[in-house]
Amino acid sequence: MGFLSRKKLILFLSMAMSLVIIAGCASSEAQESEDKTTGLSPDEILNTAFKDEFPLHYESYLKNMTPEDENTSKFVKEIEPNLPILFHNYGFMLEYNLTRGHTYAVEDVMNIARINDKSIGSCMTCKSTAVPLLLEEMGDDYWGASFKEEIVPRTLAYGEGHEVDELGEHGHLSIGCSDCHDPVTMELRITRPSFTNAMERQGIDVTEASKNDMRSYVCAQCHVEYYFEPEHGKVTFPWDNGLKPEDMFEYKENQAIEQGFDYDWIHSISGAPMLKAQHPEFEQWSYGPHGEAGVSCSDCHMPYERTDGSKKITSHHWTSPMDNVEQTCRTCHSDKSESELVERVDNIQDRHLEAMHETQEHSVRAHYYVNRMITAGAPEERIEEAQWYIRKGQWFWDIIAAENSDGFHNPQGGMDAMRTSSDASNEAIRIAIEELTKLEIDFNELEEEMDKIVQTVYDEEDPDLKHTHATNDYFPNVLELED
Repeated sequence: MGFLSRKKLILFLSMAMSLVIIAGCASSEAQESEDKTTGLSPDEILNTAFKDEFPLHYESYLKNMTPEDENTSKFVKEIEPNLPILFHNYGFMLEYNLTRGHTYAVEDVMNIARINDKSIGSCMTCKSTAVPLLLEEMGDDYWGASFKEEIVPRTLAYGEGHEVDELGEHGHLSIGCSDCHDPVTMELRITRPSFTNAMERQGIDVTEASKNDMRSYVCAQCHVEYYFEPEHGKVTFPWDNGLKPEDMFEYKENQAIEQGFDYDWIHSISGAPMLKAQHPEFEQWSYGPHGEAGVSCSDCHMPYERTDGSKKITSHHWTSPMDNVEQTCRTCHSDKSESELVERVDNIQDRHLEAMHETQEHSVRAHYYVNRMITAGAPEERIEEAQWYIRKGQWFWDIIAAENSDGFHNPQGGMDAMRTSSDASNEAIRIAIEELTKLEIDFNELEEEMDKIVQTVYDEEDPDLKHTHATNDYFPNVLELED
């Protein structure tokens, strides 16, 4: 026992020293930038404007342009084939892709199929450097303004006269330099009020944040769960009860409803009022092993690199640490080889994805079982009870599926949430079975029909059409049924 304790102590001291070294490097680089001003306007938002002042950082930023191919749909069988069913009647059933580099943010949000004529300004909030200026000009009118008719033209107007360059047509306005840095001093800063407001409600003043905290806070402006509050459509973080999935679910079941927000959409297979999770990297990281150890987002996703022969800068190619294990993971875990660390991460992510597929299958079955409750004439109060469990079940897998680390940021937290999800979905199915038994429903027929409809969705080769196969005569769209 003494040997193990000593071993753990040595490992802790090793990691602590590594973090001290990292912090020292960060302080050195920060001091260098704080000792000079750029000559840029305080309101500068074009990423290309920083090219001459910071050529090495800009060159690093350009790496976010790869890959340049079309977005890969999440609907393929190898990733998450059940999503066209699980998001039925919501924009995410139309198109939901794997992430691309930050330089594509404006282009992708303008072109994604789920953005429509009803979409609002809030949809641009984490996509463009123009958002702070839009907020300054429009005030609270920004949040609920028409995305297509007002926000997009205003955003692109800021870049008028800009020639298409290596960043493409809209990359000069996509997430970039001024989102995280003061253009004059290059100090880290918060530019999105939703984050500041959420932290204030927890008693945290971000203006007093340490340098190490800011190296995560600038990322947390966008890599978080949020919803649109009803009055203005304002981006709001559900953190008042805490940052865990169960804390945010409790918030949405209480405080959010009291504010008038009840659901994101009504599911057309089960009729359940649903919640859509976003991309809670910050929340999952915060109570995962790296967050609790004080390792910042930048430590892993913006490692120090040698460029231009010998100069050391922070990488501005925001990608997986697995692309540069030597400068990321092995900075702290020097006792492990690169292959050992990669294998460890692969094992965590493989187990996570396997559990995710199983959990989503439980959710799919719950939707169809409740659909049968509705068409068979089960009591309304029992249908509503089962719908609530569907809502809970889908929230607890979606808050993990929407997070972009495939479980690595918080392996235990992810597994805990998916276990909660499966329990809730199976409770919905149990309620349905109990009521359908009373109605003498043929369960063999139900299961056969469910297998057929799911397989039809899988077999559709065009991702854009998969959702069209998720309902049929046996499992109709319940929102289209006559009263």
